[in-house]
Amino acid sequence: MMWYAPSFVLGASSQAHLKVLGLSAGYGAFLVLRDLTLEIKPGLTVILGPNGAGKTTLLKALSGLIPRGGEVLLNGQALPVKTSEIVQRGMALVAEGRQLFPQMTVTENLELGGWLVAKAERARRLEQAFTDFPKLRERAQQLAGTMSGGEQQMVAVARAMMSAPCLLMLDEPSLGLAPRMVDELLAITRRIADSGTTVLMVEQNVKKALAVADRGYVLERGTLVASGPAALLARSTVIREAYLGAAPASSGSISTPSAPARA
Repeated sequence: MMWYAPSFVLGASSQAHLKVLGLSAGYGAFLVLRDLTLEIKPGLTVILGPNGAGKTTLLKALSGLIPRGGEVLLNGQALPVKTSEIVQRGMALVAEGRQLFPQMTVTENLELGGWLVAKAERARRLEQAFTDFPKLRERAQQLAGTMSGGEQQMVAVARAMMSAPCLLMLDEPSLGLAPRMVDELLAITRRIADSGTTVLMVEQNVKKALAVADRGYVLERGTLVASGPAALLARSTVIREAYLGAAPASSGSISTPSAPARA
């Protein structure tokens, strides 16, 4: 049995469209991102780049975990700055390292993902989560801390989906996982996007991420260096030389810093 059902029911009824205009963010006086502009359309968008490029900083800024400057619009309306209000607007983050409660059961961790809704609705969503992730039903009473890294990641994704997000953000979801689990996890992100939830994923497994994504952005030192459809990015000079160790085949219609980036 696979971890996931053929399609996902949990999620908002409408897809999210996120516009980021002139975003600045960092830690104290140190800015990691400066004047960053990008667009997250319905489907699956991947953010690529080396360590220290600002990928996690971007997700933290969008989640309200750190202060941000610039303008962020979710479906045409300004995104709140408080994390609780951002979650209420329909954005959910699966943080790097999963951030589960290890001494709580799978069920208890999932329930926390729907804590803002009424008890009856939370119970309905829990049952749907077990339908969307059938293997979690088998592990419902298992302590999260006793599970493997891949199993914990599935719990983290299911917990985020308990909030029925219109936009799901994933920070390095494949980090430290076995190749088979990486494939299954990326297949899950693709199916979630196909089921109507917009997905924004930060990922270092460049080849596999581009294989499931619709479009992508490449960050280096807090600056956008390339963007475009995932299939074209996979063949671009930037990706093939810097990340895949291969000679470039064709740059295609990839945006670079010399021209405004578009997804």
